[in-house]
Amino acid sequence: MPRRQQLKNTQRERRQYKRRMIYCLLFVSALIGVIVYRYSHLQLIDYDIYKTQSDRNRIQLLPLPPKRGLIFDRNGELLAENIPSYTLTLTRERIKSLDDTLAAIAEIIALDESDVEQFERRLRHRRPYQGIPLKFRLTEEEIAKLAVNSYRLPGVEVDAQLVRHYPKGELFAHLLGYVGRISEKELEVIDPVNYSGTDFIGKIGIEKYYEDLLHGIVGYQNAESNAHGRILRVLEQHDPLPGGDIQLHVDSQVQEVAFSAMAGRRGAVVAIDPRSGGVIAMVSTPSYDTNQFVNGISSKDYQALSGDRNLPLFNRALQGQYPPASTVKPIWGLAGLYYGVVSPNTRFVDPGWFSLPNDERRYRDWKVGGHGYSINLEQAVEQSCDVYYYELAYRLGIDRLHDFGVRFGLGNATGIDTTNERRGLMPSREWKENVYGGHWYPGETINIGIGQGFMLTTPLQLAVATSVLASQGELRAPRLLAAVDGQPVQAPLLGKIEDVSQADWNAVRASMEAVIYGQRGTARGLQRGLEYTLAAKTGTAQVVSIAADEKYDAEALAIAKRDHALFIAFAPAEKPEIAVAVVIENGEHGGSVAGPVARAVIDAYLLGDTSAKALKMSREDSDE
Repeated sequence: MPRRQQLKNTQRERRQYKRRMIYCLLFVSALIGVIVYRYSHLQLIDYDIYKTQSDRNRIQLLPLPPKRGLIFDRNGELLAENIPSYTLTLTRERIKSLDDTLAAIAEIIALDESDVEQFERRLRHRRPYQGIPLKFRLTEEEIAKLAVNSYRLPGVEVDAQLVRHYPKGELFAHLLGYVGRISEKELEVIDPVNYSGTDFIGKIGIEKYYEDLLHGIVGYQNAESNAHGRILRVLEQHDPLPGGDIQLHVDSQVQEVAFSAMAGRRGAVVAIDPRSGGVIAMVSTPSYDTNQFVNGISSKDYQALSGDRNLPLFNRALQGQYPPASTVKPIWGLAGLYYGVVSPNTRFVDPGWFSLPNDERRYRDWKVGGHGYSINLEQAVEQSCDVYYYELAYRLGIDRLHDFGVRFGLGNATGIDTTNERRGLMPSREWKENVYGGHWYPGETINIGIGQGFMLTTPLQLAVATSVLASQGELRAPRLLAAVDGQPVQAPLLGKIEDVSQADWNAVRASMEAVIYGQRGTARGLQRGLEYTLAAKTGTAQVVSIAADEKYDAEALAIAKRDHALFIAFAPAEKPEIAVAVVIENGEHGGSVAGPVARAVIDAYLLGDTSAKALKMSREDSDE
């Protein structure tokens, strides 16, 4: 039988189709509803949140580092400036492979091992998203090559920035100091906001001491950037406040004369205005070029400096500690007058040696046979008679010597406005008990009488003490800073010796003038051609002990064991405007070696004479 064919149920299919359509419409409507809801939520409810996040992706808050303040000398000559420089920097967060990037850069421009070495060191101390310098002082050719290849160097940029520069590098190295890259340790203590975008900070000297004045206040800008971090436009900007410009008391011309007069010898020169405490010159030799340190000195160059036996990095003016030798004799002479132990006319016998009561040891005078059998104060200073001061020190005693020396700033930091000053040593009974656990002996007092033994001073302390002599009692903290943005800064008066009579001051000044103008003055050769009155004192500091029965023989001694040459002076003697201290290591003769340096400095300051003609004097008319 033929099969029966089932007829198509169109009605049922239509209903099924409608149901499916309804389901689809409901699904699509629900989906659209969700999308609309989410969109409206983003646009209306969460708009502020996501707009802020979006802005963070395209808007950057960029610090604008302040321009560092300039440093001038007293005459307006520029000592520290900021010069434009182009630097190749890398931002680690924008670089996939640092090694590949460094290799690519090395194919484009020359990179020294020191460049990479210092870059890796800075990389360890960086802040997030901070551009780390790889190479400084790019040439125009190098900049052009990097620009052509910039498409394959993401995170690599050429930045223009102001870099510290010292026009007279080694001349002012120990006075100005220098700036350098901020270290990891410094990052822990500086204000992270005010140093945002700043790479440099004062390391030593004036640059460090007045960092807060010189640095300035950071500014900032809101800038729109693209996906590669490049700035498209600036939306808002607050300019930084530049650091203050500072003027120093230092006279660049006098500084240069002092530096040249030292002729590379180891030592220091310090000149102070006794009326104000202003430091006119401060030189330590040998020196070094501070510009090497600004962008980071290479290991090779640093080892060459630190390994130099002449210690160019050592600031002898502030940190060198030397026996003051006979330069303290005017101070001890004044102490004798003040305490009534001697008068200007008191005379001591000088057979060439001195002995303590009941002691067979002989303390020798520097001059064999002595200076005569009737020596008073003026003659003792003029001829630098050791025996007179052995006797005077014995009569004064260590307690009075210590107390009087402290009034001249000996044994204490001077308070100068720079870094790393040492205190020297004005010994006392208490000091010896604390350090050595022993008693003070009379023989040790005798040595203090001629500025030897335990006693130590820095060249700066000697200059300050000389300034107190010149001003007749005013102890001022020496000051390098004269003005900030044109506003004068006063040096503090630390103390004033008011209980010494004018007659005693005059007697000591006359004795120091006799050093120059006396027939037997130990620096009488310096009087030739003088256009002002000069008061001075020579000194020769013993480096190694010589036995009582031996004679000092410079030729037989190694240079490092020869005596130091010292000299202090002030001028014009009747109304002083400058006080100077000179120390020349192993120079042997204070009058003929250190003295001419001091006179050259004074000539330059008082007369404007920079010829340093005093350096040509002979040793014929000078002793000690």
